[in-house]
Amino acid sequence: MAQEYEQLLLKNQLCFPLYACGRKIVSEYTPFLKPLNLTYTQYVVFMVLWEKESISVGQLGSTLHLDAGTLTPLLKKLEKEDYVTRKRSKEDERVTIISITEKGKALKEKCKDIPLELTKKKSPLNEAETKTLYTLLYKLLEEDEL
Repeated sequence: MAQEYEQLLLKNQLCFPLYACGRKIVSEYTPFLKPLNLTYTQYVVFMVLWEKESISVGQLGSTLHLDAGTLTPLLKKLEKEDYVTRKRSKEDERVTIISITEKGKALKEKCKDIPLELTKKKSPLNEAETKTLYTLLYKLLEEDEL
């Protein structure tokens, strides 16, 4: 391949190993989430709600790096299943507040061992490498533009 196209080689793309690793890691969650009828995206929404209990859709999207087009149908489904409620803010009608229900809080007990089960899987990274990767990934996420 001509040198002028080196930038198009898959092996030269930072985005590809990040994408592939993300997919691989999410697939590791599937055996634990599927019996609970949860997707990984729903699971991370619950993690935020278990911590905050109530949050605006905008804040939730910002926290999870998800847009409203992804969150809205997901939240409607969780509301239909009585895991969350959606209400307009009294201070600003344009803002929707998501709150976790008792049923959503009860799901926390069923999910509490998922992170522990995943840490039992053998990782090619040692503890220091894991911490470095974590730090670097969050550094990338904090950048407005790459």
